[in-house]
Amino acid sequence: MIEQQLNKAPRHVVILAHPDPASFNGAIAELYCRVVRGLGHEAILRDLYEIGFDPVLKNHERPGKAGFSISDEVRQELEIISDADVYVLIYPIWFGMPPAMLKGYIDRVVGSGVTPAEIQHREAQGVFRGKRLLSIITSGAREIWLDEQGQIDALKDVMSRYLCHAFGIKYADHLQFGGVVEGFSADFIAQNLLDVENRARQVCKLIGDDQTRSTLEPAQ
Repeated sequence: MIEQQLNKAPRHVVILAHPDPASFNGAIAELYCRVVRGLGHEAILRDLYEIGFDPVLKNHERPGKAGFSISDEVRQELEIISDADVYVLIYPIWFGMPPAMLKGYIDRVVGSGVTPAEIQHREAQGVFRGKRLLSIITSGAREIWLDEQGQIDALKDVMSRYLCHAFGIKYADHLQFGGVVEGFSADFIAQNLLDVENRARQVCKLIGDDQTRSTLEPAQ
């Protein structure tokens, strides 16, 4: 069993929510995947716009309701993203909030089958339970302006703290880039992408440490 754990490549699921594949968000996702693969990890990229994900929650998908059932496309998505060590959300801030596409993905996929009672009692058994979460966020406004508006703390409350509590996430972290507008310099891009590379390497090390600890823990 220990040998199987050591031989299993750590798995990263990268969820991109931006309609332009040539955007800065797209470059972040591509770089993150390339770095972790270069370190021997597995990276699964889910570009929600490219795959044509439907973010609209269906009535029969509402857990705890009569006639509840999981749609085929949601079941297939869960099969693709399950058993990851870390989930990475990459998205822009639009009007102070994540894109509706990402919110719909959380509603339909991340929260699939999770009832309000399970969230309140922290008993949710979804794909995020016991995993790591990294949110990489971009915005046109500078971080100092967002901080003055309380936007950064609000995003952390909703997209990290609440998701941690609701879905049993083990650890959540943020990486945020402000001032992402048309015409920004090559130096700006290079510096921010270097930050992404460094964070990807850091996450890989943390996952490796997690796996080492799990193999050393005595069996219960």
